Amino acid sequence: MTFSLFLKAALGAVVVLLIALLSRSRSFYIAGMVPLFPTFALIAHYIVGTERSGADLRQTALFGMWALVPYAVYLGIVYFLSVRMGLVATLALATAGWCVVAGAVLLLWTRG
Repeated sequence: MTFSLFLKAALGAVVVLLIALLSRSRSFYIAGMVPLFPTFALIAHYIVGTERSGADLRQTALFGMWALVPYAVYLGIVYFLSVRMGLVATLALATAGWCVVAGAVLLLWTRG
């Protein structure tokens, strides 16, 4: 159990380091792709896949696709506001947009 937690923390640290290094390179834009590597999805899908049925894993994957909608809203807000507002305001509004849309997705998912 302790080794597993250490491994997950180390993986997170490597990802943060990779983002930091890429953001300083000529290919800085690749830093935006690194967080999309399915690190946590792999962990979640492995756990669901070992503890639940294949149908439950399939439903988890489908919900994961719906979870991309709030992220797209977040990125859209960052894209449009990054040249119009300061960094903190842009990220705060983008995060608020993500929260609103994520709440709507959860609400629709649980009622549908």
